[in-house]
Amino acid sequence: MLTAAETDALMLSLRVGIWCVVGTLPPGIAMAWLLARREFYGKNLLNGVLHLPLVLPPVAIGYLMLMALGRNGPLGAWLSDTLGISVAFTWQGAVVASAVMAFPLMVRSVRLSLECVDRRLEAAARTLGRGSFRIFMTITLPLIVPGILTGAILAFARSLGEFGATITFVSNIEGETRTLPLALYTMAQTPDGESGSMRLAAISVALAMAALFASEITARKLQHRLGG
Repeated sequence: MLTAAETDALMLSLRVGIWCVVGTLPPGIAMAWLLARREFYGKNLLNGVLHLPLVLPPVAIGYLMLMALGRNGPLGAWLSDTLGISVAFTWQGAVVASAVMAFPLMVRSVRLSLECVDRRLEAAARTLGRGSFRIFMTITLPLIVPGILTGAILAFARSLGEFGATITFVSNIEGETRTLPLALYTMAQTPDGESGSMRLAAISVALAMAALFASEITARKLQHRLGG
């Protein structure tokens, strides 16, 4: 049986994960399409910046976000003064931190799917008078749905395991920003917290394995659908 604090951490992690997927999906598809279908000056630089969260320490990402989106940061001060929005040290900030860390996984999954689409199908539709937007919605998008699902699952799983950027950007506030990894960290630092740590670790492993299993099944369906 989970305690009330552990249940709150689990539910907060699930909420953050869902909003992370919702927030990264539209820009992830747009960025994947841009990188897969367009050539432009600075493309390699954009691609490198996009993948920085995968190679930089998460704490560094969280610190940069705090400097930019904190109340004294340039973007954070503007959001606070203009729109009355503050994301640092809130659960919404945990969503932003998770989204930043998961965004490269989303883009990469969708981009790989786009690169596997037979461009001749789009060319044939174009000769029939279809516009670019209609071609994307009726031909390209249905073909990359498995890749989108894979990216969404990976983003959700990455959000569930996010620790470094989250604790740096939104701290470890019980009931507000203490997600499952932060609760596990807190429990591990608490005397006589072994049983709680084991419970949270088991839940983390179960959720991660379920997400990876779902991602693998989706990837196999994508390969089969595209004739791989």
